[in-house]
Amino acid sequence: MSGLIAFQGIPGAYSDLACRTAYPGMKTLPCESFERAMEAVREDEAELAMLACENSLAGRVPDVHYLLPQSGLFVVGEHFQRVEHCLLAPRGARIEGLQRAHSHTVALGQVRRLLKELHLTPVVEADTAGAAELVAKWNDPKEAAIASSLAAEIYGLEVLRTNVEDAAHNTTRFYVMAKRAQRYAPTMLPHPMTTFVFRVRNVPAALYKALGGFATNGVNMTKLESYMVDGHFTATQFLCDVDGHPDQPALKRALDELTFFSTELRVLGVYPAAPFRLSQVAQAAD
Repeated sequence: MSGLIAFQGIPGAYSDLACRTAYPGMKTLPCESFERAMEAVREDEAELAMLACENSLAGRVPDVHYLLPQSGLFVVGEHFQRVEHCLLAPRGARIEGLQRAHSHTVALGQVRRLLKELHLTPVVEADTAGAAELVAKWNDPKEAAIASSLAAEIYGLEVLRTNVEDAAHNTTRFYVMAKRAQRYAPTMLPHPMTTFVFRVRNVPAALYKALGGFATNGVNMTKLESYMVDGHFTATQFLCDVDGHPDQPALKRALDELTFFSTELRVLGVYPAAPFRLSQVAQAAD
């Protein structure tokens, strides 16, 4: 085994941080795209891929939803990474001397209060870690970056402020992908999750009927995303996450009913629910 975990981005990206947090014993493999990260696993260059799928503020990551069913990989886990933006600048720079803040457009939208407070001009870059790399290269005390503390460490920048994001709940969820599916008996996982894709028949109320089995069997659906297939407006594919194991009676009955109204149903993975998910469920129940 390679001992590598692939991610989309450059060193210091939040996906890099997610890999190091979830799998501290593995080395990270930066990839220029989601496709390349998936290919690295298929070609045995990496054991796993950490792929961002949704963010609590920005919503879903469209590329992953489109690529996942055709990737040939399986979901073997999930990870939630808190996004803690930092204000980074070259060593010796002072906050009052900063003029511009560089980062990904989504990150800049998440630090509006800071930009207003410090009168910084936002400058869009390809990604957060790339912005940090540029600021380090320029070594100009007027230029700052919005990125992770890991990016500061990698590129030799100074952290002038931590946790500068407007919303404290900014969290990104990742699918952990592997070349082979994990095989769990229903009793092996106390809190199993199942991810699958399906296409409904092109008939009236097909989706309503297909999903009815989850309601009648008491299965909690935590995610339902739709997107077009091959550019056809009449061919819609759905990606779902649900609580439970496919061999547990309730979910098995729901999937059987779904199959009756679908043209395709494919399970992409069964895996343990992340501790972050379980803590949120516990908080909601209080």
